[in-house]
Amino acid sequence: MQAVDQHVPGRAEGAGRVDKGENKGKEKTPVFRPVELDSFPEVDALLTELGFGSFVRDAVTAPVGRNHVWSGPTESGRRIFVKRLVGTEADVRARMARTLTFERFVAQAAGLAGHVPTLLGCDREAGLVAFDHLSAKSGAELMVDEEFSGQLAFTVGQKIGALHASPVIEGMDDTPPALPEPGLLHALPLGMYNELSFAEIEAWRLMQRDTELREALTELRRMEEAAPRHPVHCDFRVDQLLVGDGGIPVIADWEEFRLADPARDVGAFAGEWLYRSVLDIVTNRGDGDTPFPDVELTHEQVLTRGVEKMERLLPMVHQFWHGYRTQREVDPDLPVRATAFAGWHLLDRLIAGAAQGQRLSGIERAAAGIGRGAVITPHKFAGLLGFEETA
Repeated sequence: MQAVDQHVPGRAEGAGRVDKGENKGKEKTPVFRPVELDSFPEVDALLTELGFGSFVRDAVTAPVGRNHVWSGPTESGRRIFVKRLVGTEADVRARMARTLTFERFVAQAAGLAGHVPTLLGCDREAGLVAFDHLSAKSGAELMVDEEFSGQLAFTVGQKIGALHASPVIEGMDDTPPALPEPGLLHALPLGMYNELSFAEIEAWRLMQRDTELREALTELRRMEEAAPRHPVHCDFRVDQLLVGDGGIPVIADWEEFRLADPARDVGAFAGEWLYRSVLDIVTNRGDGDTPFPDVELTHEQVLTRGVEKMERLLPMVHQFWHGYRTQREVDPDLPVRATAFAGWHLLDRLIAGAAQGQRLSGIERAAAGIGRGAVITPHKFAGLLGFEETA
């Protein structure tokens, strides 16, 4: 694997979060001790300027993420979520600009009211944004707890469809998203290479040696460049969904919002459920009271269980697609592009998962193999995901 000295764009927030598939999947979103607020006095300064007073120190928590985040009550009693964007100066500036552009956009977008977080204020120089706190489960938690319903998938599809169908406003970012970058399948920047774990190097080596995959990703970027552009989230995953007691989904984290190919959002949602299906091969989720066999699975058993898990979970993608199609007409090639992006999502998960360990697991390799197939032959996978229904 080659390493060359050149710049590589940073990955989107949360790309390293990997939901492990333990039996019955009752994991909860990790909550960590927040970064010390005394190190960032600008946080309380912003909250005070907004009229809420400082955070109540011993009640603040920190949801997981690559940014600095604080969530909890303020002196006024109002519960607030504050995020400090972390990255290079140029990266933070661009993400802040996209976040604020989205606020202007959503003010005139039909169908999204009540389904996005309420921005209370920001400090551009400090890279801070403050939102109303939401008492909710993430879509990732609902997925793992097997509480993500078909009706929820349908509603989320409607909201993403409404997003893509909304009129463009002046000042929207129209630069293409950084990944997938076919050039990285030929050589990695030296700085990036030096920071990789053994598992990450192994993951990149697998992809770099795959001529068909390199060609398919290059073709995907070509198709994306030629596709109609619409307002797109561009970092859409189920952990970006927040669902409260009323069951109303709120779509968060709009830092990558821009004019782009709608197939990215559609494919990302499908990729989430494909990935979950593969993780579930080695769990008893969905097997009822049948215990998971305490033996090493044969190749045939892996294939059989993989099909069973997909048949159980992919109806969520079908429901999402039906909801999406109630909001807009799609261009004829969108199903193929969305399927290829779903495949890329699994490969991206391979890279992200590799950062969590020293070696690639068999199940991670299996997920990458399915992702590879969807990227290389998206026409064959589109029917499986239900995307062939465009009329």
